[in-house]
Amino acid sequence: MAEVNDPFEMCDPIGFPRVDLHDLRALEIMQSPKKTLIVYENDQVWRGVWTDGRDFPKIVEPRWYGYSIGKWVDNTTFVVDTTGLDERTWLDNVGRPHTKDLRVEERFHRVNHDIMELTVTIIDPAYYTKPWNALDKYPLRLQSDNFDIREMVCSESEAAAYNKEISEQAAPTQPTADTKK
Repeated sequence: MAEVNDPFEMCDPIGFPRVDLHDLRALEIMQSPKKTLIVYENDQVWRGVWTDGRDFPKIVEPRWYGYSIGKWVDNTTFVVDTTGLDERTWLDNVGRPHTKDLRVEERFHRVNHDIMELTVTIIDPAYYTKPWNALDKYPLRLQSDNFDIREMVCSESEAAAYNKEISEQAAPTQPTADTKK
């Protein structure tokens, strides 16, 4: 089996902002008076976004999905700033790194009743010479009230069973000098 260094392939959490940038599937957004929750299909995780006007804490412990605060900048645009991201996470599926000082800005802009655009900006001066848009105006479509997010979780036991029953049968290992006799 090939060596893998992708944290997600080893069932570590996909982390943020990669959850937005890698195979973004369904997400659900729920609001309460002090917080907005974003629930992702990918690995069945949620992020809490504080919307009560608070600032970032002076010290933010590193987290897989960071510490997020959000605010409405106009009637159709919700901006979320996230910091405190664990350095073990990748920015995207390619494996771009980041430092502990990474800050991510998400802009959720409501285009019309059925479409919202998501823009994700990466800000990490230690790695990147200027902020850059990792995702620009990605369309999110409103689903019906009875839409159900599928379960999609990383399960080592299911991966092991798949490898044994499917992938190893399709591509058996080649004999090595030690096994040839």
